[in-house]
Amino acid sequence: MSDDEFQQAADEAYAELLARVGEAHPQPRLDATRRAVELLGDPQRAYPIVHVTGTNGKTSTSRMIESILRAHGLRTGLLTSPHLVRVNERIAIDGEPISNEAFAANWADIRPYLELVDGELEGRGEPPLSFFEALSVLAFASFADAPVDVAVIEVGLGGEWDSTNVADGQVAVFTPIALDHMRNLGNTVEEIARTKSGIVKPAARVVSAAQPAGALAVLRDAAEHNEAGFASEGVDFAVESIAVAVGGQLITLRGRAGEYREMFLPLYGDHQAHNAMVAVAAVESFLGDGTQRIDPDVLTEGLATATSPGRLQLVGVEPTVLVDAAHNPHGAASLAAALTQYFDFDELVFVFGVLGDKDAGGMVDELAQVATRFIVTQADSDRAVPADDLAEIVADRLPEPPTVYPRAEDALADAREWAAEEPRRAVVVAGSIVLIGEVIEIAQREGWKP
Repeated sequence: MSDDEFQQAADEAYAELLARVGEAHPQPRLDATRRAVELLGDPQRAYPIVHVTGTNGKTSTSRMIESILRAHGLRTGLLTSPHLVRVNERIAIDGEPISNEAFAANWADIRPYLELVDGELEGRGEPPLSFFEALSVLAFASFADAPVDVAVIEVGLGGEWDSTNVADGQVAVFTPIALDHMRNLGNTVEEIARTKSGIVKPAARVVSAAQPAGALAVLRDAAEHNEAGFASEGVDFAVESIAVAVGGQLITLRGRAGEYREMFLPLYGDHQAHNAMVAVAAVESFLGDGTQRIDPDVLTEGLATATSPGRLQLVGVEPTVLVDAAHNPHGAASLAAALTQYFDFDELVFVFGVLGDKDAGGMVDELAQVATRFIVTQADSDRAVPADDLAEIVADRLPEPPTVYPRAEDALADAREWAAEEPRRAVVVAGSIVLIGEVIEIAQREGWKP
């Protein structure tokens, strides 16, 4: 088959995935995914797993863990979500998005088994496998087919009943836990932590970022209940120093097994330094339960080649356009801090759009501390808050009402025109990962130079 034919086959497979119940309506169950992987011979048991959950920093931390493990010489699988431009991004093998050929072929292999499970579910009056349940099965099968030496699996939502939890992680990793997705996960940080702690399996190793006291207690209890080792930031490992550098930062880390001095990390924001520390502790835990120091050359390569698309990513210059996937107040606070500490702009215009289940007001409160202007828009999603409705939320929190454009392209055009009028202005796009993906596509299509 030609490249175009592989592309078409992959697009058809994706269309079949999209026909399933979407990610906005997660199924709080494991039995359906478990039945599907059982029929496939449990591909998720063919390789060890590092399982990652949390509220913020999951994707960045997962990508750094994968990059370090790959630098160590292991063939890696990586499942992240959501994607920004193409669904292939979600399933990466050895650092590259899965090929169209492999995506389509693996989908064709698992489709009959998924349809069998769909029939069984419908016979019991239950919904068929959802988009994310089917995607999780596809990822597990793709990693077994590759094959990989280790898979880094990012939870889709929560942990306990997330479809990725049919796998047993040798290491369970918790990035910072905060209030988000309360409708599905709980109304307090403790309740959310309890749901996420479901990824801790017997005799696993647990690695946690710094957490609110209540969340940390829940995670410790889960580790103790499962006789799992527990290592937490600030006690067992820590960021010793952070220095701004050209293109990122220099960080010194105190890991579980040793110190790593002045490592270059090509990502912006102190929060990324802490994500890197959690990633290092996770790799130390995976390789030797915290007793084996990572070779400094390996870690240098792993961090230096780490990427985190959509996280304070430069997508255009003249004027500067940055995109960031901050989509809750905790993420917005990290973004605002990074813009102040790592950049030297006089004025910032935010192009802002959110989905319906997000705390838009809380995000505006954080971003308004560094914003000169807000332009409100909406992502191309049926879950997006209409631009006029969002504008009312924003206007209640600002001295000046925002400019409103329902189409992201129009919002960007206005923002870039304003930013180009002065040399020390920049555009920042935030509020929705769906919106970030649209802007990246626009930048690529229009040939912006990063």
